Amino acid sequence: MTDKQIGDKVKAHYKSGTYLGKIIEDRGDKFLVEVLAVVKHPIQGDLHNPNQTEGVFFHERKALAFHEKMNVKKPAVHAFESDIPEYKISLQEAVQKYKEKLLQEDTAYNREALLAIERLEKEYA
Repeated sequence: MTDKQIGDKVKAHYKSGTYLGKIIEDRGDKFLVEVLAVVKHPIQGDLHNPNQTEGVFFHERKALAFHEKMNVKKPAVHAFESDIPEYKISLQEAVQKYKEKLLQEDTAYNREALLAIERLEKEYA
């Protein structure tokens, strides 16, 4: 499947997260994609100063919500052929993967990001 069209299931990279969804509108150089599941939770902290905690604004980034729409550049949208998991389960799995990654190394950034993701996890419940 090379040409993506409205209604197609896709995997889309948006900001620092990755989502599964479906195309609902073609907007020229972008697709409007409806979020149906989370593959990779957005990165916490300052994206312009990765892994930094000193002298930067440490952003807390939530995953996009179920049925939220995102405007994604076409090169960041890929065909997805498998079943799309239930949103809440996919979000829990993405959060768990991110936490496991942060726990692999004890750094100031990883500790701060872990606190942020744990706060978000309470909001997601």
